[in-house]
Formats: sequence, structure tokens, C-alpha cells
Amino acid sequence: MPLYLLAMDHRASLAATVYRIKGDPNPAQVKQIAAGKELVYQGLVSALGQGAASPSAAVLVDERYGEPVARQANAAAITLAMPIEKSGQEWFTLEYGTLGEGVWMEHVEAFDPRYVKILVRDNPTFDVRARRRQMDDLATVSQVLTEAGRDLLLELVVPATPAQESATYDADLRPELTVRLIGEMQAAGVEPAIWKIEGLSTTADATRVLATARQGGRNDVQCIVLGRDAPPDDLDHWLRAAAPAGFLGFAIGRSIWQEPLEAFLTGDIGEQEVVAEVANNYLHYVGVYEGV
Repeated sequence: MPLYLLAMDHRASLAATVYRIKGDPNPAQVKQIAAGKELVYQGLVSALGQGAASPSAAVLVDERYGEPVARQANAAAITLAMPIEKSGQEWFTLEYGTLGEGVWMEHVEAFDPRYVKILVRDNPTFDVRARRRQMDDLATVSQVLTEAGRDLLLELVVPATPAQESATYDADLRPELTVRLIGEMQAAGVEPAIWKIEGLSTTADATRVLATARQGGRNDVQCIVLGRDAPPDDLDHWLRAAAPAGFLGFAIGRSIWQEPLEAFLTGDIGEQEVVAEVANNYLHYVGVYEGV
């Protein structure tokens, strides 16, 4: 069964870029951000009402601003994924507690998401010691989740270093780096059920990435395409490349909801228009992935 995640777990970037908030949001701003997330979620509900396959529909939302959405998704039996990383950090840091405590798992258990998500930024040329610490931390979390019978959804972002930056980085270098990083993380003991991967330009690259994710008997491991706030044409291309390679689906966020949400905040459109546009955008990417 495909997995079509509406990603809305953005926190630091959402407050800064969409709501134009400097520093930590005050209580009134927190409520405003939370209300926006509920509005976006209603777009997913609307898409389901228009025929989107409910077993495939899913939402990725945070506890900080999206607790009501998480509760509603669970009550509606919509697949729920939630992040445990602190937003806006260079290296993986838990949002709640430390690795030596059980606080972060208490938060997971309180919401009971189907998938526990971690965003990781890595590149083989980054600082060796920092990379090792990060992989050790990820391996610890991975082991704890496995022992608890919970699935890890690992979002792997591979930013270019200044020496690697070029117009062809995404097509020529990032696929190879992604394959290498997956192998390194597996060797370190990081075992996601799903790898959330930046879009790949060719089906051959997507096939290779999925094969790497499944190497060594990991036959049930899946990959999905992350949106990365890409233009619609790029996203369409990535989805069309990934689908025949056997990717499970996608996790797309800002490309679906940022423009309508910003238009709502400036008073250019109303709540119903936001819901309709989010639903239409979500259904568009489902259709592209399914070749409709």
C-alpha cells in the first residue's frame, strides 16, 4: 500500500519564514501557528472526501504546534508520523530530553504514531567526529525504537559543501553520496523502516538507492520522496522517476500548503480556499505518483 504523507512538522522554519516571527513565538503566536496547521490538516481531510485512498493518506506533524492535528489524525485512523528531533539544529538533537533519559520515548508513547521521524543532515565530507557522534546517537535511538516495536522514518538530507556546489550537484553527485551515506548509517546500526530521500532525477538512481536501503536482507525497508519545497515541475519529475523504481510514495509539505497558507495570513483568501487548495495540491501529487 503506498504512503502519501502530508508533511507539516515544520517548526523553526515555519515560524520564521511563513509567520515572520523573530525568536521564540509568544503564546498568541503559538496558537496562530497551531490554527494554521489545523487548517492544512483539513485540506487532507477534504482530499480524502474527494476520493484519496484513506489507507495511503498520512500526516507528519509535530507535537509543539500540531498536537490537535495529531490527536485528530489518530481518532480518524489516518496514519500518523511525528518527529523527535529538535527543529533548526545542524546536528541531530532530541526535542525532548536526552538520550540518557526516557523523556523522549514518553512523548512518543503519549501520541502512539505509526512512524517516528528524524531529520538528519549529513555529507561524507563533514567533520568526522561530529558525524560519528551523530551516527552513534541515531543508532541508539534506532535500537530503542526497534526494541519498543516502533518504526523509524529517517529523513536524509545531503547538502552540498562549498566545494561540491554546482548546477549539476543534485543529478551528478548527490545520488552517489546518498547511497554511500545509507551504507554508512546501516553499518553504524541505524535501521529505519523508511528512508525519506531527496528527489532523484532518474529511475536508475532511485532504483540504486532503494537497493542500497534493502541490502543485507533488509527486504522490507522502503523509500519515499521528500518534497524539499521544490517547484511543482521538479516534484513531478522526481515522483515519476521514483514510482517505477519501487518507492513507497512521498512526504511533501511546503509545496502543498505554503502558498495558500501565506495567502490566508495576508487576507487574500479565506479558510475554505486554503482547504481547497491544499486538497487540490495533495491530490495532484497523488495523481502524478500513480500516473493518473
